[in-house]
Amino acid sequence: MSANSAAAIQSPPAAPLPLSDKQTREHAELANAIRALAMDAVEQAKSGHPGMPMGMADVATVLWTRFLKFDPADPAWPDRDRFVLSAGHGSMLLYALLYLTGYPEMTIDEIRRFRQLGSKTAGHPEYGHAPGIETTTGPLGQGLGNAVGMALAERLLAARFGEAVDHYTYVIAGDGCLMEGISHEAISLAGHLRLNKLIVLFDDNNISIDGPTSLSVSDDQVARFRASGWSAVAIDGHDPEAIATAIAEAKRSDRPSLIACRTTIAYGSPTKAGTAASHGSPLGAAEIAGARERLGWSSAAFEIPEGVLQRWREAGKRGAAARSAWQRRVDKLPSEQRAEFRRLMSGKLPKDWTARVAELKEKLVADKPSIATRVASQTALEVLNPAIPELIGGSADLTGSNNTRTKALNPVTRDDFSGRYVYYGVREHGMAAAMNGMALHGGVIPYGGTFLVFTDYCRPSIRLSALMGLRVVYVMTHDSIGLGEDGPTHQPVEHLASLRAIPNLLVMRPADAVETLECWAAAIGQSDRPTILALTRQNLPTLRTGSESENLSARGGYVLAEAEGGERQVTLIGTGSEVAIAMKARELLASEGVRAAVVSLPCWELFDRQTAKYRRGVLGAARLPKVAVEAGVQLGWERYLGSKGGYVGMSGFGASAPYADLYRHFGITPEAVAAAAKKLL
Repeated sequence: MSANSAAAIQSPPAAPLPLSDKQTREHAELANAIRALAMDAVEQAKSGHPGMPMGMADVATVLWTRFLKFDPADPAWPDRDRFVLSAGHGSMLLYALLYLTGYPEMTIDEIRRFRQLGSKTAGHPEYGHAPGIETTTGPLGQGLGNAVGMALAERLLAARFGEAVDHYTYVIAGDGCLMEGISHEAISLAGHLRLNKLIVLFDDNNISIDGPTSLSVSDDQVARFRASGWSAVAIDGHDPEAIATAIAEAKRSDRPSLIACRTTIAYGSPTKAGTAASHGSPLGAAEIAGARERLGWSSAAFEIPEGVLQRWREAGKRGAAARSAWQRRVDKLPSEQRAEFRRLMSGKLPKDWTARVAELKEKLVADKPSIATRVASQTALEVLNPAIPELIGGSADLTGSNNTRTKALNPVTRDDFSGRYVYYGVREHGMAAAMNGMALHGGVIPYGGTFLVFTDYCRPSIRLSALMGLRVVYVMTHDSIGLGEDGPTHQPVEHLASLRAIPNLLVMRPADAVETLECWAAAIGQSDRPTILALTRQNLPTLRTGSESENLSARGGYVLAEAEGGERQVTLIGTGSEVAIAMKARELLASEGVRAAVVSLPCWELFDRQTAKYRRGVLGAARLPKVAVEAGVQLGWERYLGSKGGYVGMSGFGASAPYADLYRHFGITPEAVAAAAKKLL
């Protein structure tokens, strides 16, 4: 027994918590069911965060029994309200709610298996593990950013389909969520767009891991949100009628709403309530016994009284009538609009979009444009955006540089959500998190742009895109030292390697206009993972001369030019802008009687999924010398080059100069590639 447990037993029992006139016995019983499950599950797991679920149980009870529109019988109902637990460490709050309201897959056995291998009740909520978990949360502030995207997607679809789309997005966020920098970007964007169907319930308990929040922050959050264009009020988070009144008023607002709920962390715990000791550790058996006494909860661990569970299950059935009414509204839509709505929400792409891609591909092969791949990306989007109306574009204040807006896309404004282009402002991280939320909501496919170097600013959201398996496309331009005069602060040298390290993320670096189109087509075709498109600022020649119907870039790598005059002696491998350098090196080697093949490798992840036979056919036998050229660091290339391969690229940061001068200065030239090949031979 710990010293803390012994002290709790020896101290006199705390008095039961009084119930005011407004805190009815019935409400208290419903809320205490959440508290009991949170205490018991964390105690059994010997790890977890009981404090937040206990503190926010009153708020969650009011929201889920009186306001939230959901139906456990149809968890994927498109017009359900979205509930986002941004403070994901308090995951037992969500799991308890799902169990109590009757989600079939969230059984009491899953609650007992909290934080155990293979359970649906992971330490932090994970999207896809169980119905009702709308997004993966835990990195603080991410859920808030996702919720902005969900609320935006709701408005975009409502502009197209009217009453078929009419729901709210609710968020529970903590002090930590609002301290994280992403929160500023998220609330600023939501306030600017006046996403009035977004309601944030702030767990204002003044406690963080280190202790009282006064150690590190003194922000007036209500004033902060109001300054960003939100409606904001402060209430007693343990007064159910105050909570209900605030939510009702928020639903009537023409702005997004913050409800700052003053709560006590670990409400009901006799000695740990209101302290950091209850944040991230089990309360202990003695403390739980004391909490049960204070709360008037006499049931055994993991047992919910039949009457209490019945009232919760009745709350879970409230949404059935609303779902039926919604279905009738959908049925009244004109047949074509109804079919389109169902297609969008299913995630299926239009039938004819690939034909548009094939037509453009033939034109590019014939015209052989010499353009930057960022421009080629816009050319591809000029075809894709009209063909795929669910594509929603945007940029973090770099529209003209990223080339992400096309003629088919009007801007989204607070007064008109019929557009399809979002001006995200200088909010890279907020943009990425919002795009995740849009993809999670369904009905739209988001893409957004910034410079490749600024993937550092949105990397946590990119990682979560990959973890959740979301169809999000990141258009990252100015992909190397080739951006030139802006210098090393803007020249990504390590970014391709770091992004390739993220599982389930496609990093695609096309070599010309044809490959750019193919990479876009491959990215849109991914229903279960995100894509980075790394695109150049500088012009590149069209290297693809054939009009192959197959999407060669979708294989990840292919032989662009085989050796002539006999069996190849060396394989030159490039990505993006350096494939053209490899092609010139091939010519130099040919003039000296060396037979070299050139391989374009736009996407390692897709190439690694090909058969061993295909990969050998592209790269050549293991004994064959190989040289790679890429304007970035070498990390990771060993998998293709082997221990004796050659590499031409960057070993440090860039410099400020015209791009052609930089390539010569750093030795990324055809002559250097040819010399590396001859050295190996």
